[in-house]
Amino acid sequence: MIKNVSDLQSILKNHDAGGWSSKVGNEIQDQFDHIETPGVEKSTGAKSFGDMLQESIGKVNAMQNEADVAMQKIASGESKNLHETLLAVERAEIAFKTMNQVRSKVLEAYKEIMRTQI
Repeated sequence: MIKNVSDLQSILKNHDAGGWSSKVGNEIQDQFDHIETPGVEKSTGAKSFGDMLQESIGKVNAMQNEADVAMQKIASGESKNLHETLLAVERAEIAFKTMNQVRSKVLEAYKEIMRTQI
Protein backbone atom coordinates (compact mmCIF):
# COMPACT_ATOMS: atom_id res chain seq x y z
CA MET A 1 0.00 0.00 0.00
CA ILE A 2 1.23 3.49 -0.85
CA LYS A 3 1.18 5.77 2.19
CA ASN A 4 3.37 8.65 1.05
CA VAL A 5 5.41 9.97 -1.87
CA SER A 6 8.57 8.10 -0.88
CA ASP A 7 6.64 4.80 -1.05
CA LEU A 8 5.52 5.68 -4.57
CA GLN A 9 9.06 6.64 -5.56
CA SER A 10 10.48 3.37 -4.24
CA ILE A 11 7.85 1.36 -6.11
CA LEU A 12 8.60 3.22 -9.35
CA LYS A 13 12.33 2.71 -8.80
CA ASN A 14 11.88 -1.02 -8.13
CA HIS A 15 9.87 -1.45 -11.32
CA ASP A 16 12.23 0.68 -13.43
CA ALA A 17 9.49 3.10 -14.47
CA GLY A 18 12.03 5.50 -15.99
CA GLY A 19 13.57 2.80 -18.18
CA TRP A 20 10.18 1.52 -19.23
CA SER A 21 8.87 4.96 -20.15
CA SER A 22 11.98 5.80 -22.20
CA LYS A 23 11.71 2.42 -23.95
CA VAL A 24 8.04 3.04 -24.79
CA GLY A 25 8.86 6.59 -25.92
CA ASN A 26 11.57 5.26 -28.24
CA GLU A 27 9.20 2.63 -29.65
CA ILE A 28 6.56 5.28 -30.35
CA GLN A 29 9.16 7.53 -31.97
CA ASP A 30 10.36 4.61 -34.14
CA GLN A 31 6.81 4.09 -35.41
CA PHE A 32 6.55 7.71 -36.53
CA ASP A 33 10.10 8.09 -37.90
CA HIS A 34 9.00 7.05 -41.39
CA ILE A 35 6.62 10.03 -41.64
CA GLU A 36 8.28 12.90 -43.46
CA THR A 37 7.29 16.49 -42.83
CA PRO A 38 8.36 18.97 -45.53
CA GLY A 39 10.74 21.61 -44.23
CA VAL A 40 11.33 19.97 -40.84
CA GLU A 41 14.56 18.18 -40.02
CA LYS A 42 14.61 14.85 -38.23
CA SER A 43 16.67 14.61 -35.08
CA THR A 44 18.08 11.54 -33.39
CA GLY A 45 18.72 10.62 -29.80
CA ALA A 46 16.64 10.21 -26.69
CA LYS A 47 14.13 12.98 -26.09
CA SER A 48 11.89 13.80 -23.19
CA PHE A 49 8.13 13.88 -23.58
CA GLY A 50 8.23 17.68 -23.41
CA ASP A 51 10.80 17.80 -26.22
CA MET A 52 8.65 15.54 -28.36
CA LEU A 53 5.60 17.74 -27.76
CA GLN A 54 7.54 20.90 -28.53
CA GLU A 55 8.88 19.39 -31.75
CA SER A 56 5.39 18.27 -32.78
CA ILE A 57 3.97 21.73 -32.16
CA GLY A 58 6.76 23.15 -34.31
CA LYS A 59 5.88 20.75 -37.12
CA VAL A 60 2.20 21.69 -36.95
CA ASN A 61 3.13 25.37 -36.99
CA ALA A 62 5.34 24.80 -40.05
CA MET A 63 2.45 23.09 -41.84
CA GLN A 64 0.11 25.96 -40.94
CA ASN A 65 2.61 28.49 -42.29
CA GLU A 66 3.08 26.46 -45.47
CA ALA A 67 -0.69 26.37 -46.01
CA ASP A 68 -0.95 30.13 -45.40
CA VAL A 69 1.79 30.86 -47.95
CA ALA A 70 0.13 28.55 -50.48
CA MET A 71 -3.23 30.31 -50.02
CA GLN A 72 -1.61 33.73 -50.37
CA LYS A 73 0.03 32.63 -53.62
CA ILE A 74 -3.32 31.44 -54.99
CA ALA A 75 -5.05 34.66 -53.91
CA SER A 76 -2.39 36.87 -55.47
CA GLY A 77 -2.34 34.88 -58.71
CA GLU A 78 1.31 33.94 -58.23
CA SER A 79 0.39 30.25 -58.29
CA LYS A 80 -2.22 28.39 -60.30
CA ASN A 81 -1.73 25.03 -58.57
CA LEU A 82 -4.99 24.70 -56.65
CA HIS A 83 -4.50 20.99 -55.91
CA GLU A 84 -1.21 21.49 -54.07
CA THR A 85 -2.73 24.35 -52.12
CA LEU A 86 -5.71 22.27 -51.06
CA LEU A 87 -3.40 19.41 -50.05
CA ALA A 88 -1.29 21.76 -47.92
CA VAL A 89 -4.41 23.15 -46.24
CA GLU A 90 -5.81 19.67 -45.57
CA ARG A 91 -2.44 18.47 -44.19
CA ALA A 92 -2.32 21.46 -41.86
CA GLU A 93 -5.92 20.94 -40.75
CA ILE A 94 -5.39 17.24 -39.99
CA ALA A 95 -2.17 17.99 -38.10
CA PHE A 96 -3.92 20.70 -36.05
CA LYS A 97 -6.86 18.43 -35.19
CA THR A 98 -4.46 15.66 -34.19
CA MET A 99 -2.49 18.06 -32.01
CA ASN A 100 -5.72 19.14 -30.28
CA GLN A 101 -6.64 15.51 -29.63
CA VAL A 102 -3.21 14.83 -28.13
CA ARG A 103 -3.58 17.96 -25.99
CA SER A 104 -6.95 16.75 -24.72
CA LYS A 105 -5.55 13.31 -23.88
CA VAL A 106 -2.57 14.83 -22.04
CA LEU A 107 -4.90 17.07 -20.02
CA GLU A 108 -7.14 14.11 -19.20
CA ALA A 109 -4.12 12.09 -18.07
CA TYR A 110 -2.88 15.00 -15.94
CA LYS A 111 -6.30 15.39 -14.30
CA GLU A 112 -6.44 11.65 -13.63
CA ILE A 113 -3.01 11.74 -12.02
CA MET A 114 -4.05 14.70 -9.88
CA ARG A 115 -7.16 12.79 -8.71
CA THR A 116 -5.05 9.78 -7.71
CA GLN A 117 -4.81 9.49 -3.96
CA ILE A 118 -1.42 8.81 -2.49
